[in-house]
This record gives sequence, C-alpha cells and structure tokens, in this order.
Amino acid sequence: MVYSYSGVKIYFKRYGKTSSRLTLLLHGWGCDGKSLEGIVRSFPKRNFLVVDFPPFGKSGKNIERWNIFTYVNMVISLCEHLGIKRCDVLGHSFGGRVALLLAALRPPLVTSLTLVDAAGLKPKRKLSYYFKVFRYKLSKKFGRKNQNAGSEDYRNMPDNLKAVFVEVVNAHLDEYCLLVAAPTLIIFGKEDNATPIYMAKRFHSLIKGSQLVILEDAGHFSFLDSPLSFTRALNKFWEEI
Repeated sequence: MVYSYSGVKIYFKRYGKTSSRLTLLLHGWGCDGKSLEGIVRSFPKRNFLVVDFPPFGKSGKNIERWNIFTYVNMVISLCEHLGIKRCDVLGHSFGGRVALLLAALRPPLVTSLTLVDAAGLKPKRKLSYYFKVFRYKLSKKFGRKNQNAGSEDYRNMPDNLKAVFVEVVNAHLDEYCLLVAAPTLIIFGKEDNATPIYMAKRFHSLIKGSQLVILEDAGHFSFLDSPLSFTRALNKFWEEI
C-alpha cells in the first residue's frame, strides 16, 4: 500500500488480521521493510506495520531536504492516516533513531520500544578521526577531492542525497533518551562494529528502566545472525509488558 507524505510516496505493508496489538517495524539505512520480515514470520499471531523509508525499497526517492525529524513526522502522519493511536515500536539501526524519537516526542503513540543495534548516540572518536576530518577539509579548501572520504554508506549514496545522510548521522539523540517513558528493550549483537556495544550500554544507562540483551556471535544484524536468541528475548519482553 502507498501513502503520500509531502509529495513523497511512502510504501508500507500490513501483516496479520487478529485482534492483537500492532507492532511498527522500522528498518535500517540502506535496507527496506523486507529486511525485517523474519521478525514478522517469527510472531504469526501479532499484527505488524512495516514501512519502507524513502529513498529505499518501493518508496519515493525525492528526499533532498529531509532530516531525521522529517522521517519521524512522516511515521506519525502515516499512523494518523491509518488511525493508529497505540503500537509497539521496533527499530533497527537507523530505524532505531526514528523509534527513539517517536517514544520521546510522541509518548502516547508508543506502547513499548525495542532498539535493535540502534544508532543515534554520539560516537566515541579517536584522535585519528579528527585528523582525517581536518585533512579532508583542508583538501576541500584547496579544491582537491578525496574519493575515499566518508563512510562506505556515504560514498554509495547519490550525490543529491549525501546531504540528507550527513544530516541524519550527525543528529546525536542522547538527550532524547532521557524523555523515553515506554518500557524499553535494547538488543545488540556483541560483534556489532557499526554500532558498538558501548552504545548499547549507554542507551541502557540513559533510558530509565530499560532492559539490555547482548547476543553472542551476532553483529549489526543481530536478528539475522542469532534469530532464535533474538526471538526468545523479544517474546519474553512482549509477554512481560
């Protein structure tokens, strides 16, 4: 199904026809809703709403001026369009950014929050990082282009969308964690290199009453790397709330 937000096509899909509560699934950057279908299959008795964040999946591509709050407002608008007033929210990586802000800024909407290998916290930086940034800015000042500048995600983005990506990754949401009141589960893979374990522990320390689960032998896609352990932890959390 398709919804239009600010002239951009938003593709979404609903699963389940039972009377059970609804779960909103929010995918990571560079992925689409299909990446989370394993979670849907693991809980056949639950209702799910899965969204493709633009410019990914079947959603529109014209998002040159979007930022993290545009994505949040888009999800809120979609929920209002569908008449959704309460739901459990699960976000993976970039989707965790959006899920966190939904819980912090629209608490009546979020029954529970699950952050899976979530991004959004200010990262720890080594001195070498700041040296690379300085060198890049210096090269840019003198008109030299470094083809290897930035992360792999950044380099793979079309030029007209790179500003959106920079805006998103530089939005540090640490302070918003303090506003989250919904029951919260934090699940991270121990071998996650994209959003390291120290971020999981910081989420846990900032979000009052949150639960933290670290999955062994799992990386940034912990729900794919350790599906049984992931499903068990998520099911336990949902049964308790």
